[in-house]
Amino acid sequence: MSKLSIFLITMNEAHNIKRVLDSVSFADEIIIVDSGSTDDTLDIAKKYTDKIYSHTDWQGYGPQKKLAQSYCTHDWVFSIDADEEVSDELEKEIQQVVADNDQSKAFSVPRLPWCFGKFLRHGGWYPAEKVRLYPREKAHYGEQRVHESLTYLQALHVTRLKSDMFHYTYRDMEHYLVKSAHFAAEWATQRQQQGRTSSLTKGVLHGVGCFVKIYLLHAGFLDGKQGLLISLLSAHSTFVKYADLWSREQQAGKS
Repeated sequence: MSKLSIFLITMNEAHNIKRVLDSVSFADEIIIVDSGSTDDTLDIAKKYTDKIYSHTDWQGYGPQKKLAQSYCTHDWVFSIDADEEVSDELEKEIQQVVADNDQSKAFSVPRLPWCFGKFLRHGGWYPAEKVRLYPREKAHYGEQRVHESLTYLQALHVTRLKSDMFHYTYRDMEHYLVKSAHFAAEWATQRQQQGRTSSLTKGVLHGVGCFVKIYLLHAGFLDGKQGLLISLLSAHSTFVKYADLWSREQQAGKS
């Protein structure tokens, strides 16, 4: 009978970790790779699994998830983030996939985001599908620092699961600012390593384009005030990415 490993990476996720681990307690194995938490993340996690590994040499989201998968031992793996939660309906679908054990397939999951007190269903934020369930030996994460994606070792037919996974994107404005700054820095580092350049004009144009895309083209306005707020914040995050890369170029030139 085939079995399931679930893996996640953590860093100071005490506010999230119980929720996500409760939702994946059906797994045959839970793997956690932590990058140096200083809060109660690990104390909470130890109540759910003894397969917790510390790797503080952070190289980005892709490498860290690839490392986490390397500790998995079962036929199927499911990748989940600490700010996500498997719904009861999705749990049943995952268990059925593992029981069927069709190793020619990988499965994408629709993610329903919760932002500032409301689930968002417009603006391009939903279903935001990502492949998360796949045969362990046939795919793994790549080397991307951000926007990590899977590398397929052989062709797999991607099938969409129907039930939602909840994504608790931002708790509050402070959480947004910290999280967006972190992603901007990772994005700028990745682009800098690729030899890419930027400008403030690029940042403004991409930021404005981001707002138009989310709020108007993808009907973010249908999510009410939260839709407007997340559209403005997304535009801000987009600008900051380009501004971060530009500012690094200025510092490098000065030095």
